[in-house]
Amino acid sequence: MKTILSLTVAAGLIAGCVTQLSDGGQRAEQVFRESFTHGNRQMAARVEQQDEVQALCSLYRNEPPREIAARIEQSQAATLRYPASGKLMGDWRQGEKIAQDGYGLRFTDPDAKRPNGGACYNCHQIAPQEISFGTIGPSLYRFGKLRGQGEAVQKYVYGKIYNPESSLACSNMPRFGHNGVLTGEQITHLVALLLDPDSPVNK
Repeated sequence: MKTILSLTVAAGLIAGCVTQLSDGGQRAEQVFRESFTHGNRQMAARVEQQDEVQALCSLYRNEPPREIAARIEQSQAATLRYPASGKLMGDWRQGEKIAQDGYGLRFTDPDAKRPNGGACYNCHQIAPQEISFGTIGPSLYRFGKLRGQGEAVQKYVYGKIYNPESSLACSNMPRFGHNGVLTGEQITHLVALLLDPDSPVNK
């Protein structure tokens, strides 16, 4: 009898917790949506409505089966748009400014007041002068020094920034070019930041 009573109480507690979590989740979603009221609605729309890739990655918790991952990478590779000029490396000095700039990536930023930044240091170590950086992504320090500056590397880096899902399904990295966060020209400046021998990244 005690065992049955204990199980009944436990079941009631679990049900209560689930209800509270569900209610809390709904409240959190409401707060989240209201937070964009005076902020960047374009960003909010991308967050609120998942595309096929985001939905698949959510479904598989960012670890899709091999065949699904291959399908994602193939579909996203088809979205890559390279500069018509064929020039993939811009000015590393401009790239450094973009890497430092977080404008447009915060929900409180207003829409389209000036070009977005990349906020690259939020996730990566890049130049040694920057002593504060994130570690979600790999260190990019000496990237060009280790890999060279050839056309194949330039194309890879441009594509990785434009749409990282094209080479790694369910990547944590934002699809900067695909989602229009950065322009093609801005991406060429970031390519230069990583590859140009004169960039502080490669010193």
